[in-house]
Amino acid sequence: MKNTPTGIIGSGAMGSGIAQIAATNGHHTYIVDTNPAQLEKCRSGHQSTFDRLVEKGKISPEEARAALSRLTYTTQLGDLASCGLIIEAIVENHQAKADLLRHLESIVGADCVLGTNTSSLSVTALSGACQHPERVVGIHFFNPAPLMPLVEIVPALQTDERLTADTLALVQSWGKTTVLAKDTPGFIVNRVARPFYSEAIRIYEEGIGTMAQIDSAMRHMGFKMGPFELMDFIGNDVNLAVTRTVWEAMFFDPRYRPSLTQQKLVEAGRFGRKSGRGYYDYANGAVAEQAPVSPQLQEKIGMRILAMLINEAADALHLGVASARDLDLAMTRGVNYPKGLLAWGDELSPAVVRTIMNQLYQRYQEDRYRCSPLITDCVDKGVGFLEVKHSS
Repeated sequence: MKNTPTGIIGSGAMGSGIAQIAATNGHHTYIVDTNPAQLEKCRSGHQSTFDRLVEKGKISPEEARAALSRLTYTTQLGDLASCGLIIEAIVENHQAKADLLRHLESIVGADCVLGTNTSSLSVTALSGACQHPERVVGIHFFNPAPLMPLVEIVPALQTDERLTADTLALVQSWGKTTVLAKDTPGFIVNRVARPFYSEAIRIYEEGIGTMAQIDSAMRHMGFKMGPFELMDFIGNDVNLAVTRTVWEAMFFDPRYRPSLTQQKLVEAGRFGRKSGRGYYDYANGAVAEQAPVSPQLQEKIGMRILAMLINEAADALHLGVASARDLDLAMTRGVNYPKGLLAWGDELSPAVVRTIMNQLYQRYQEDRYRCSPLITDCVDKGVGFLEVKHSS
């Protein structure tokens, strides 16, 4: 697939970013969008981006011109006929993506790889819409794609193993950090990160700490942003949609249940920074409020959320979602966690994590606080998460 003509479908922020990466790495890249105005916005955005990169000395003027010359903007899917790789980055809707992938099969050659940038939909289900599902693979970039280093490679149940290996190698050649994820709801990052948001909201709902205190406690733990700040940054509508998708796809497992607090915020149109108000008020240049938090409260909040995160990572390892290496790599490179969660769990010790989880379960008697069997295995065997032998 190296230097093969590449098609990107969707010229929004994600599609535009992926196209920039492909063109920079030597691929003639076709960007398809049915909206001519959006295509023109994408074109001007690319020009501005490469101009800035030249001004900052990141690339030479010649490299910028070469990359721009490789970009073709079109409203016609038929222009993708010669592509060896296509990545769709359209709306996060199963039917829309499935219909598109099915239609592409009538346009492209038999050896064209069909990639989906879905962040939470089943790649296996999307592949099932195709006559040749073995050539469909999840290639999940994080926004903004040119800057974020992580890409989750997600083979469907039907994906050819050689194609998976070739895709990993290609994306790595683009300078990206790749992790291999099992096709389960949320893949790695959107699954493992759920407690960072949901448990923070739960702590707030219980009146244990204010939003500002919870954010402060997590920043003290080393996170660049607190959960409420981050939800406002991502968009509460987006965060709620991902949470709901994972919850439903997990057959309504209570560990992933969405929050009424966040739902009411979305119903009120308080999406976060983009709407001017979310958990915090951003009107007139306001910023997320700061709040003093005692060492005792900081410890209580921080350790509760951290234990939930480590428990989720341990369960993902127990269920074979990804390797220990890829689980930790995904969280540090995909969402900038200060440490890999399994390594962090070893630092605290599995016994400490189990104690916190058992205390939470004993207090609430809710299945969301069940301790992963892998944590119990580690404690019983006297080993850490990074050395325990995975067994079914």
